[in-house]
Amino acid sequence: MRKIYTGMLALLLMHSASAQDPNFSQFFVSPLTLNPALTGKFNGDFRIAGNYRDQWPAISQAFITTTISFDLPILRSKLSDLDTWGVGLVAMTDKTANGILNTNMISLSTAYHKGLDVDGLHQIGFGFQGSYFSKRLDGTKLNFESELDPHGGWTLPSGETMDGRQFNISYFDLSAGVLYNGSTDGYNNFYFGVSGYHLNQPRETFGEDKVDYTLKTRVTAHAGGSFPVAGNHNRNIYLSALYTRQENAVNVVGGAVIGLTVNNDEERPTTFYAGLFSRFNNQNDAAIPYLGMEFGGFRLGATYDVNTSKLKTISQSRGGLEISLIFTKRPPGYKGIPCPTF
Repeated sequence: MRKIYTGMLALLLMHSASAQDPNFSQFFVSPLTLNPALTGKFNGDFRIAGNYRDQWPAISQAFITTTISFDLPILRSKLSDLDTWGVGLVAMTDKTANGILNTNMISLSTAYHKGLDVDGLHQIGFGFQGSYFSKRLDGTKLNFESELDPHGGWTLPSGETMDGRQFNISYFDLSAGVLYNGSTDGYNNFYFGVSGYHLNQPRETFGEDKVDYTLKTRVTAHAGGSFPVAGNHNRNIYLSALYTRQENAVNVVGGAVIGLTVNNDEERPTTFYAGLFSRFNNQNDAAIPYLGMEFGGFRLGATYDVNTSKLKTISQSRGGLEISLIFTKRPPGYKGIPCPTF
């Protein structure tokens, strides 16, 4: 039965879901896959971010996605203290249906953020990203209904053109985004961004039928903010929301996190986070509890999607485990202009 599910997932991907990108529940801690305009938008010397997601683990490793990114501001001595120019690199690998379809990506990003006032409390940024994708479809791992023998084994020839073969494709991709970031006092923060991925709409072809699948543009709007609770800077509430659309696939995620700082070190806080998010994609899809901890420049976060849609029967309500880890290098005494806090 697990093999049947695997084959169904692969065929679904090739025909109706081939034009959809991987999605993270912790989108707020995957900056360079969320919006190129977030490149270099942080307080520090450099930032390293890693994300791992195992979606629907009950269905033969349906989707496993891993990303790692590195970005930093450049030419600080030549720019105004209110402006930032950032560059970054992000790599992703996505394995679908137990490795039947493998996607690898490497991207180069750049963004420029311009201060809008003399205090640097408001900025607007524009970013661009160029990517190289490679995909491999492994037909040797596919099983079809026509291969079932009378004893329940997979021995009969399928007659499918992709059975027992491997197909490889590659292409270049372009993305862009814009981000507004603001603060009223240097402690609270709010931001809004819009991004478009696959602006050139590359085409994909698997098999000998030469049928092209167009990778449609993914448009994303995201917003959030961090606000002290009752004026206490050691207690903050973090709000994050996401709307993304790619062809007919719509994804909406929103929620809130409470952060409690247990030391009085503003430069290197130790903070515990707990919150709850919810995802909707044409239906009520999942409830997503979040736990995190920040210490010594690191921030570790974990979510678990509790599937609430009609898929919960086949997925056994196991929507997916996701882990994130971000490290931001900040020199002692450094405090820059307000930036989005995830």
